[in-house]
Amino acid sequence: MKVLVVNSGSSSLKAQLMETDSGEVLAKAYCQRIGLDKSFMEYKTNEKFVIDFDMPNHKVAFKLFLDTLTSSDKGVIKSLNEIKAIGHRIVNLGEKYNKSIIITKEIFDDMQNYIHFAPLHNPAAMSGIKACLELMPNVKNVGVFDTAFHSTMPEQAYIYALPYEFYKNNGIRRYGAHGTSHRYIALKCKEIFGDLKGKKIISCHIGSGSSICAIKDGKSIDTSMGYTPLAGVVMGTRSGDIDPAIIKDIMSIKNCSVDEAIDLLNKKSGLLGIAGYSDMRDIEANIDNKVVKLAFDVMVYSIKKYIGAYAAAMNGVDAIVFTAGIGEKDELVREAVCKDMEYLGLEFDSEKNIKLHKPFDKIIEITKPTSKVKVYRVPTDEEYMIALDTANLVK
Repeated sequence: MKVLVVNSGSSSLKAQLMETDSGEVLAKAYCQRIGLDKSFMEYKTNEKFVIDFDMPNHKVAFKLFLDTLTSSDKGVIKSLNEIKAIGHRIVNLGEKYNKSIIITKEIFDDMQNYIHFAPLHNPAAMSGIKACLELMPNVKNVGVFDTAFHSTMPEQAYIYALPYEFYKNNGIRRYGAHGTSHRYIALKCKEIFGDLKGKKIISCHIGSGSSICAIKDGKSIDTSMGYTPLAGVVMGTRSGDIDPAIIKDIMSIKNCSVDEAIDLLNKKSGLLGIAGYSDMRDIEANIDNKVVKLAFDVMVYSIKKYIGAYAAAMNGVDAIVFTAGIGEKDELVREAVCKDMEYLGLEFDSEKNIKLHKPFDKIIEITKPTSKVKVYRVPTDEEYMIALDTANLVK
């Protein structure tokens, strides 16, 4: 079955056409600078193309991708009728939407009531879904939620120590994110171990946005992101965990509103706030600078703390997995995080770790044979999980 997978950002749209029976990706697109000047689409099949095109909104961007898919020179299908379903990544729409679902017009309208659960991500996702509903009205759309994998967390892991009515009446609780990625990691770990019963895994999804997940018996029992994707470890532009009373001082210092203070924590903090760089490549290129090195150390320390906490919560750990952009490709971060963890029985193999360059599509163990705790680099594939859920729902 041919399935389109769509991941919409505020000024971007990532899409790919996948054959779910074989897992083959037929075409990929990355539309950038939507709504801005000099917008363009990177399009890849067997070859890679860059198409400059004015894209004032997500509908125009999605139509450009559809037109390219069926074009005579760059296309991979003859007709859009070959596409049987469209799967969308959605970060968080609260407890009501805790599993993949076919999106009807009525459900799409209802989803608008829950935008506030991921205010940075949801508006873009809704724009992408709306574009698909309008341009391909006869094709079923499926929403796949980042929070779904974390719906197995026990109450003590997701309840905040606030007046209980905030949870009962307003749904304020820990939801987590990156669940589609962490679910894929659990799937790959099942291939490694054969059976996840009794296995304790800590999945480290480290990228521009990062989260850590404790996986026991194949299920999420805790995760670092919270009510929104702002909580947890230090990220590219996000602060991660802070004392909430700081928000009042930020408002006073910057003479700004609550929304502006939250925007600062989301977009101007993290590595960017400390060092002036949000990209790990820039951080490591300037690591000799004391403040830049501090930013690196603060991020690494925040990851180590969560690993230690989840090892305690699960009464041990069998495997630590690094995934996503930084987790898969950055040997310095992996080694820094795993340093001084001998107490866990972890014997890191620095030589193996350094050699983990391209291609990045392999599962690699980066611990010594005698290590009681195994460390793996596992390339994630959220798009595959979205396509799989979509195909299963529309069959």
